[in-house]
Amino acid sequence: MNFKSFSFSPLLLQALDEINFLTLTPIQQAAIPVVRKGHDVLATAQTGTGKTAAFALPIIQKLLESQCAQQATTKSPRALILAPTRELAEQIGRNCDEFTQYTDIKTVSLFGGVNTTGQADKLALGVDIVVATPGRLLDHIRLGNISLANVQHLVLDEADRMLDMGFITDIQQVIDLTHADKQILLFSATFPPAMKQFAGSVLRHPKYVQVTPENTTADTVRHVVYPVEQSRKQELLSELIGKKNWQQVLVFVNMKDVADDLVNELMLDGIPAIVCHGDKTQGARRRALREFKEGKVRVLVATEVAARGIDIEGLPRVVNYDLPYLAEDYVHRIGRTGRAGNEGQAISFVAREEEQVLVHIEELIEQQIKRYYLPGYEVSNRDNLIKKLSKKQSHQRRQPRSNRPSNQASGEARAKNRSRIANVRKQVKGTKLGLEK
Repeated sequence: MNFKSFSFSPLLLQALDEINFLTLTPIQQAAIPVVRKGHDVLATAQTGTGKTAAFALPIIQKLLESQCAQQATTKSPRALILAPTRELAEQIGRNCDEFTQYTDIKTVSLFGGVNTTGQADKLALGVDIVVATPGRLLDHIRLGNISLANVQHLVLDEADRMLDMGFITDIQQVIDLTHADKQILLFSATFPPAMKQFAGSVLRHPKYVQVTPENTTADTVRHVVYPVEQSRKQELLSELIGKKNWQQVLVFVNMKDVADDLVNELMLDGIPAIVCHGDKTQGARRRALREFKEGKVRVLVATEVAARGIDIEGLPRVVNYDLPYLAEDYVHRIGRTGRAGNEGQAISFVAREEEQVLVHIEELIEQQIKRYYLPGYEVSNRDNLIKKLSKKQSHQRRQPRSNRPSNQASGEARAKNRSRIANVRKQVKGTKLGLEK
């Protein structure tokens, strides 16, 4: 099956041919027909499976078929796509521009990190599709730069992540401002209980599209764990990059200061690296991603903010320098590799204190991840350590009271120790006075 099977407009097919969109992915085959029929859709699909085209192409076709397709309504789009991060919103916007390059349909992307004035000017010229992060969209609504009254198609992409980031109130506010009789498409890589509850509250008789089991990872991704002490993670990363000659590595950490420190250490080891996190400007983040894609740096160190929206063709591996706080975020992080049928590696460094998180991840993806023990980076066995401490405490409890140091003896020992310290201090003071003379 190819895109011609859906009777898309010749202008749309021309654009797809131009960008080499030839073969449909499973999510596209399953979702496009039900979206075109106007149903609300609840779709579960892994990242990197082509879900942007799965919702954008049928929406664009519907806009082309409508009577006002050639006349964008000023400040009032007919399609709205919400995404959790700047990177993802920007990527979806680029995809929509590519799909509509031979049509008169106009797309405007709204996200933070750039001036609102330029975005407002684009909206004023007329818009059909708006791709936005919830916060920036509400900013433009408050400024009177956009109206959602004519929105006929609303897409919530990476909806689970938007809920994790606390956008549920913003999303509900946006939904209330849109046309009452709209189509809602909810796409998500994971499907925790909170997402099911939210979907039930906003979707009307939805069609379910699920091409892979919930909360799973792509079959093309090989999972690997390296047990290592927390203090030696940077050293291990440098050694693996050097010995295995990794040329393109996306590394995820949990904290911004850790990301900055890690980049500095990698650079000192002679490994070109760059950082991407929330404190960086949008321009700096774009530059970091561009240099990583172009091979100017070998390592891109990123926090969770970059887990969505990074689309790097053929990215060979992702490293979890820190395991994510939520097991579901593991699925999103490693979704940057093994995309579109390509093989990829998901490598995780696991300190002893992260073992419980690893258990949750393995339960979520329903597989046990293979462990590799690199010589020189051995980690003391946590279970053995606990047993040893328990044995020592048990021995102390069993020891006869007469064999234990008495409180009086302990007090005498402490008094003698204080006396010795006082004598040493006197000697040191006398030496200093002698030197001064």
